[in-house]
Amino acid sequence: MPHATASLTRRAGRFLRTSLFTQVLIALVLGVLVGRLWPQAGASLQPLGDGFVRLIKAMIAPLVFCVVVAGITKAGDLKAFGRIGVKALIWFEVATSIALVVGLLAGNVFAPGAGMHIDPASLDKGAVDAKTGGGQLPSAAQFVLESLPDSAVGAFAENSLLQVLVLACLVGAALLHLGQTKVPQILPVIEQAQDVVFTVVGFLMRLAPLAVLGATAHLVGEYGLGAMSTYGKLIAVCYGVALLFLVLLGCALKAVTGLSLWKFVRYTREELLLALGTGSSETVMPRMMQKLRAAGCRDDAVGLVLPTGYSFNLDGASIYLSIGTLFIAQAIGVDLSLGQQITVVLVLMLTSKGMAGVPGSAFLALSATASALGVIPAAAVALLLGVDRIMDSMRVATNLLGNCVAVFAVSRWEGALDRVTAKKVLNGELPAAAQTDRPAEHERAAEPATAEVAKPREAAAGPGAASVTTRDT
Repeated sequence: MPHATASLTRRAGRFLRTSLFTQVLIALVLGVLVGRLWPQAGASLQPLGDGFVRLIKAMIAPLVFCVVVAGITKAGDLKAFGRIGVKALIWFEVATSIALVVGLLAGNVFAPGAGMHIDPASLDKGAVDAKTGGGQLPSAAQFVLESLPDSAVGAFAENSLLQVLVLACLVGAALLHLGQTKVPQILPVIEQAQDVVFTVVGFLMRLAPLAVLGATAHLVGEYGLGAMSTYGKLIAVCYGVALLFLVLLGCALKAVTGLSLWKFVRYTREELLLALGTGSSETVMPRMMQKLRAAGCRDDAVGLVLPTGYSFNLDGASIYLSIGTLFIAQAIGVDLSLGQQITVVLVLMLTSKGMAGVPGSAFLALSATASALGVIPAAAVALLLGVDRIMDSMRVATNLLGNCVAVFAVSRWEGALDRVTAKKVLNGELPAAAQTDRPAEHERAAEPATAEVAKPREAAAGPGAASVTTRDT
């Protein structure tokens, strides 16, 4: 019996050491307990989460650059890359529009702000200014202009994903134009740099439980659980609509690709839990890119659609903004007409596209919407200050899953999805590359033993050989 107990203890210890999901889950529970029992100590742990987010962000720009350049050159077709971009933008616009409309419908049906009878004069407009730092959302022209890099180094230094994408597209196009005969060594260097970045991300992921502990303890310690009672109906409506939207996404994914969203959630449970714990979907972008590639999505589709979605496909934020606008109007006793609610949708369709990376962007978008309507005082936006942080989990999960579904859908649309591999990976029949610190280990094992053996084969097959698989056409 003692031997059996010791063996069970060793197995449990080994499982705890190797299961990131379990580690993050335990850290999440500990964070709630620390924040609840020792609020001041919990609030002081925020640097743990912030430090982890900063380290992961440092890897995102070089990773996106390497994946996109390698994807373009392997696919061997710049026109296909352009088609992927156009189809992604179409999907993003349709998805965010549906999210906005569903949010408005739910806000009208459940009326989360009705009966509050708030006097706007009693609200502090300065609190919103402090939250946003006096900034503003960029105009459409400014947004496009700021997406174009004025410095190759600056794009990476500022971690501007859209600028990095533009640079990557230009470099990939140049490599295709010059061909393997003129720049034969560039692509292997980029692929090796990509492996280095993934390895660094694997090292950093070992700190994920500490990040979740710090972020969760800060959230509970700083804001407490009191907001649950004050804004309970609003929170319930937002999370309920997000769940409904994810069900709709699951149906769309099944119809377009035949894949199960629930199986994908199970496949990426570690990343989703980490994103929820830190309140940031950027922390898991490298791992999500890795897992989407392992699940049969072609490199160029993953490299373009997922990072672009972080700026253009904010489904969770769209749900929150539409419901939040109605909540504010109902709370101060303003009845919005059908025409005004249509204006809300149109304004948010524009403002939600420029939100990524802007401090207090949700409040800036709400303020812009209030100004466009002309019947909601700007100070009324301060009503959501107490609940905004609690909505992070809803926004993060919905945004992240929405972008991943977009990758699968656009890949299928473009014929860049290997559905056989995808189904096997999601069913657990094939190992997921991202579950190890060395992401591409099983792929490299299948390659020829030396680069010298591989090169003639690639030369004979042509530049598009790397993309010839059992993908859909």
